[in-house]
Formats: sequence, structure tokens, C-alpha cells
Amino acid sequence: MERKIIQVEDKVPVNLLIPLSIQHMFAMFGASVLVPFMFGINPAIVLLMNGIGTLLFILITKGKAPAYLGSSFAFLSPGLLVASKFGFQYALGGFVVLGICGMIVALIIRQCGTNWIDIVLPTAAMGPVVALIGLELAGSAASTAGLLDEQINMKNVIVFLVTLGVAVFGQILFRGFLSVIPILIAIIAGYAAAAACGILDFTAVKEAAFFALPNFQAPKFNLEAILTILPALLLVTSEHIGHQIVTSKIVGKDLLKDPGLHRSLFADFFSTTVSGCLGSVPTTTYGENIGVMAMTKVYSVQVIGGAAVLSICCSFLGKLAALINTIPGPVIGGISFLLYGMIGTSGLRMLVDNQVDYSKSRNLALTSVVFIVGLSGIALNLGNVKLTGMVLACVVAMALSLIFYILDKLHLTNDL
Repeated sequence: MERKIIQVEDKVPVNLLIPLSIQHMFAMFGASVLVPFMFGINPAIVLLMNGIGTLLFILITKGKAPAYLGSSFAFLSPGLLVASKFGFQYALGGFVVLGICGMIVALIIRQCGTNWIDIVLPTAAMGPVVALIGLELAGSAASTAGLLDEQINMKNVIVFLVTLGVAVFGQILFRGFLSVIPILIAIIAGYAAAAACGILDFTAVKEAAFFALPNFQAPKFNLEAILTILPALLLVTSEHIGHQIVTSKIVGKDLLKDPGLHRSLFADFFSTTVSGCLGSVPTTTYGENIGVMAMTKVYSVQVIGGAAVLSICCSFLGKLAALINTIPGPVIGGISFLLYGMIGTSGLRMLVDNQVDYSKSRNLALTSVVFIVGLSGIALNLGNVKLTGMVLACVVAMALSLIFYILDKLHLTNDL
């Protein structure tokens, strides 16, 4: 029997809502709290703002776009540079200004519409760009699992295999209620395996207070700091468009038209602005949660909102946040292996579903160049921001597609 799809607007009973929401929160937790650790700030403020940002996103998009907002990695390079030179509060100022500029971009898109996307990102280009969202994270998943260490710890391998195995075979074998929470079950199984292997450390849980307030900070502004961070606007915008397109394919609705790219992009950057004002890192739509939706066929915004509320609660419950933070890398890596792969497969599915004709030279050239640019490791530096991977591939795809469009208008192409 085909698993029942829980659609975006569907209401979920409480006995199902709680485990589904926990599943979404766990999926993003490992990656999202890594960003504040790198900035040297308390992750509690990030959990709080991720939750608030997600609820704001749901509100602004009228509950029509299922997306969980987590900590953005696009700002790490310029943000760390500013933080080391001026202090983290000046990085916050850059985040706030970038968020405001992003909202302005969203308002421009509202006036111009989204038809331009079909011109600058036809399916032959968008398919590989979406695939790269997952594929370029493959190394990150392996690294998180400890599989790329110089000396591989067999305990990590065992925990990784248990987690991945339960996730994969649970996807195929589980029935009824269990079939919609395979990721949560895999995380629990992996955690149990980690306990059996003796790689869990509960020191932080013992030291944490039961209740703790997140550390709020006010942003400070400096022109050089702002100009250092501002080029990241291109990365986040490209990432957001890619995420919305792949989510549209998964849920079977065109989210670029309803609620509209301008709404989702505005919500994304509004969340970043609010986050920066209160002392947290920028937020963005999260690939891990897109992978969860693709795997479970649970698209309900109510479930996403439940995960956001749980994240907010965790930000004030010191011991609970610390306990969740004990989930070891091999467990997160095992889950990520499957989730990232499913995002990559969604991009390939776009090419199949839209029946891209590769007998046409332009389609073959577009897909080929985009894949190679994204996977080659080459980078383009814009000031202190490095364009690489999916983002650089997206820029190249847009430029090449636009050139093809102009050549078509000049009747110079040979495959019309």
C-alpha cells in the first residue's frame, strides 16, 4: 500500500503531531547548533530564534509553505571575519542590514513576478542545481559521521550503520504509524547503539541548569563590517529559490506562485533581521527538513510549527537542550546520508518528470556545465564571500541560460 500523504494544510492529531514535530527538530538540530558553536555563542539563543523565525515564516506565507528555518552556513566566512576583527555584535549589524536588503529584493520580485525564473533557470539547469543542494553535502554527512577521519573509529561506523540501516529499511518495511516517523526511530536506534558502544558524554547535561535564559545581544553597525557580509545576499537568495523549487516538487504545489516567492523570501530575510537584532545568527530554509518531508510524505505546516514551538521550549530548558546536544555525530551523519541523497534525487526527478530532451544540445550543455561547476570544487571570490558548490553552479546556470535566451531572440540557435 502506498503511504498516505499528509498535505500542507492538513491538521494532525496530537498523538501524531508530537513525534512528527520532534522528528523535524532532531533532523535540523545537529547542523543548526553547529553555527553558534563556531561563532562562540550560546546555542540557546539560536534555538529560540530558529523557532520564532519558523513561526514568522509560517505566518507571512499564510501557512502555505512548509519550511523550517535553521542557522545559515552562508554567513560563516564573512561573519567569522567580521567577528574576529570587530566583534560579534558588529557581525550582528551586518546580518540585520543584509536581512533588510533581502526584504527589498523580495518586494522587487513581487513587482516583477516569477516568470523570469523559467528564462534564467529552465528545468535543464534547475534540476542539477537542486540535485547539488543534496549532493554537495555528501562530504559533510560523511565527516559528521566520522567516516573521513584519518583513523576511523569502528564504534562510529557501527552507530552510523545502525542509524542508516534503520532509516533505509524502516522506509521500506515500517507500516501504519511507524511509517511516518522512520527518522525519529532511526535516531533513537542510533542513540541506543551509541550508548551500547560507550560514546555518549553526559557531562554537559549534568552541568546544565534546568531553566536558563538565552543570551541576548544588541547589534552594532560598521560600514566595513556591513560591506563584508552583504555579498552573502546572493548565496542566501539562490539557496532559497532552490529550496522552494525542490519543496514545490515534493509537495506537488507551485510555492513560487502560491504563496509566492516574494512572500517566502521576505519571510526568510525578515527572520534573519529579527534574529540579528536579538543576538542570533541568520536563519534560512533547511535542506534537512526538506529531506524529512520527501522521506515521510508529511508536509503539514502544523507539524513544522510544532517543531518550532519545541525548539523555543528547548532554548529555555537547559538540561533538555544539553541532552539533545549529546546526539553523537555518527547518528546525525547516518540520517544526513539518506536525507541529503533524497534532496539530490529530487533534482534528478525534476529532469525526468519534465521530460527534458537531451537530444537538444543546449539542455545537454546546461546540465553538464552546472553539475561540473557544482562538484568541481572551483570557487569565485567576491570580496570576503566565496561562491562555490551549488551557489556558484546556480550563478553559472543563470548566466548561461540568459545567454541562450538572448541567442534565441536573435535567431542564432540551431535547435528551435
